[in-house]
Amino acid sequence: MPSLLKKYFTGLTKNSFLLACASLFSDISTEMLYPLLPIYLTQNLKANGSIVGIIEGIAQATQNIIQGFSGYISDKLQKRKPIALVGYILSAISKPFMGIVNAWPGFLAARFSDRLGAGTRAAPRDALIASSVAEEHKGKAFGLEGIGDNLGAFLGPLIAILLFFSFHFKIRSLFYLAIIPGLLAVVMILLVKEKNSAGVKSKINIQFSHFPKAYWKYLMVIALFGIGNSSNSFLILLLQSRGVSLINIILVYAMFNLAAAIISYPAGSLSDKFGRKPVLLISFFIFLISYAGFAFISDILLIGILFIFYGLFQGIFRSAGKSFAADFVPPHLRASSIGWYSSIVGLSGLFASIIAGQLWDHISHASVFIFGAVFSLAAIIFLIISIPDTGSKKLSS
Repeated sequence: MPSLLKKYFTGLTKNSFLLACASLFSDISTEMLYPLLPIYLTQNLKANGSIVGIIEGIAQATQNIIQGFSGYISDKLQKRKPIALVGYILSAISKPFMGIVNAWPGFLAARFSDRLGAGTRAAPRDALIASSVAEEHKGKAFGLEGIGDNLGAFLGPLIAILLFFSFHFKIRSLFYLAIIPGLLAVVMILLVKEKNSAGVKSKINIQFSHFPKAYWKYLMVIALFGIGNSSNSFLILLLQSRGVSLINIILVYAMFNLAAAIISYPAGSLSDKFGRKPVLLISFFIFLISYAGFAFISDILLIGILFIFYGLFQGIFRSAGKSFAADFVPPHLRASSIGWYSSIVGLSGLFASIIAGQLWDHISHASVFIFGAVFSLAAIIFLIISIPDTGSKKLSS
């Protein structure tokens, strides 16, 4: 068994595991709060569905849009670790302020700061992940990080259940305690050893023209898909609207993230072997099936099962999507390529969540998911016809 495990994780390095642990702790910090956020906003801070959509849209967009700029700076300076470290620190210290405020505008400010930190760290961290292994193991490296990220998202809600329901901590106290795993993530980044990039220092002139046309076509597909991919807060609100208890909502959300964690590494490994496009297509189809189900299924048990199935999309998309974005460019531009990819994810997610909030309040709950399913179908068609079906080795050669 140990030899099989060693073979399964072959090609990975100490940095790969440290970066995965950083994602584990940072996501425990975030996800012990996330399933409570829409309920906390609507019940404690008296926000409506539109406000939830705006807050989560801005949060998601901030996290992703800033990655384009942090990735550019990281590539320009050829420094990854210091920029990632700043982001991890900012995200960790922002969590307690969400519990201090008494109105949703203050919560928005704290949530914005938290996601600003998350966005600042992500692109340079992803460049560290890509550089931690040889080219043929890049999908594995992102898959391992996906395990850490999604496993943290699984453990975080369980910790929230333990503290909130078993030890009867007040909901505001959870925001204060979330700083602890956030700081543990900072420690993991401090232990990472960044490779010397003396040969490609800041003399590099990074321009949009340096990115191939296929990369921009890929971003167009991601943008089209992202317009229908609204915040998962609406899935939590859907469960709440069907009368599911808070503890069961958190459990379902935890299982959703466990499914994402389990599939993440196999998805990354398969994308190394068979190419990113077919693996990414699978994630799009899972999204389409899930959103169609959320729109038309009324049985609570089936919705909960479908939510967990939807976690497969999360894990596959995270591993294959970022790996694909890194495939189009040489190593010294990877932080920018992943950063701008994430910016598109965030900007389209902002539109998606704002639109979803309006649909939720003024049309119907089902319309949120019908809208998402339609755009995912369009993205599937454009991915098939416009993006080359090549593996990472071919794209980067």
